[in-house]
Amino acid sequence: MNSGKYVFAQLLQFVNRYEFEKCVKRYNGNYRVKHLNCWNQFVQLFFGQLTSRNSLRDICTCLKAHKNKLYHLGIKQNVNQSSLSRANERRDWRIFADFGEYLIKLVRPLYSNSPIPNIDIDNEIFALDSTTISLSINLFSWAKGKYSRGAVKIHTLLDLRGSIPAFILITDGKYHDSNVLDIISPTPQAIYLMDKAYIDFAALYNINKAEAFFVSRAKVTMAYLVVEKNYNIDESTGLRGDKVIQLTGHKSRKRYPENLRMVEYYDKNKEVLLVFLTNNFDVSALEVARLYRNRWQIEVFFKWIKQNLIIKKLWGHSENAVNTHIWIAICTYLIVAYIKHSIKSTLSIYEIMQILGVSAFDKTPIKELLSEIEVNQNVKEQYNLFNVDF
Repeated sequence: MNSGKYVFAQLLQFVNRYEFEKCVKRYNGNYRVKHLNCWNQFVQLFFGQLTSRNSLRDICTCLKAHKNKLYHLGIKQNVNQSSLSRANERRDWRIFADFGEYLIKLVRPLYSNSPIPNIDIDNEIFALDSTTISLSINLFSWAKGKYSRGAVKIHTLLDLRGSIPAFILITDGKYHDSNVLDIISPTPQAIYLMDKAYIDFAALYNINKAEAFFVSRAKVTMAYLVVEKNYNIDESTGLRGDKVIQLTGHKSRKRYPENLRMVEYYDKNKEVLLVFLTNNFDVSALEVARLYRNRWQIEVFFKWIKQNLIIKKLWGHSENAVNTHIWIAICTYLIVAYIKHSIKSTLSIYEIMQILGVSAFDKTPIKELLSEIEVNQNVKEQYNLFNVDF
């Protein structure tokens, strides 16, 4: 693929500029802009994410050092730190969020047939959770967290077939996780995996009415009555119970009036009894436990983006700058996932990111760069988000 072009310029060929400009036009992003337009802003921040620059100053210094190559890299011009910072503060972050949504719609279907470990179910399967980025309350006064600290939350609905985000919401640290359930529109027949923080029976009942399914951990304080019990369970598999229950708490019964299923599973490794709550009566009790076990993939996803993208150290202090920063990080992940599929690379996203990060100024064709390489199996097993072993 165009061996005479720099690797970074080759990467930009995978980015649909027409769709990006539609997002810019929607929010009038280039109004009265003379030099640093939205596309150039995006490209420079994308470069910063890909090459792991720690600050806007690092991005500008690096690009300035290679100013004779910028045109061939696909960057219109280098700018100083102040210009890039002002753009992040003032340009509507929804431009980059909308482009991120476009990339999600583009990339997710490409991995729709990816297998999920130990699961033989055709349904769409999602994991819902959030990760918190700790901040200084003095610098990020708008980002209120717990105990008078600053924090930002990234709420994510992760499609487990390919580990591709299906939904992203960025809030301050005080935003309760379960409130996200009121925003998400459940997909019929899809299965949603979540932890105890999302136990909101009114929201769970909305999932049930949408003919979708959920699997969650049950709270210890939950009041219920056993309606039916399955005595034909194999305890050698770890199962300890499979029951049909009815909520008896006044508020919980009113919010979720139908029966639920409770599955009890003993984890030998951690020596703990896990109690799962679901509205799915069709799959086996062991499949319910295996489904919840795969919820761990979203924890792997959060760990990966924090280690391999510039997320924990933000490039601006305002709410607009933070949203812009995080959405461009998500766009970077999605673009790399798209490239991985497009060139049919067997490498993991982690490996691709590492290679591209040090090869931005190389002129090797991307397909050759990402295929003729010896894979370190230890790293592959640790970071391959598309083949997580459990």
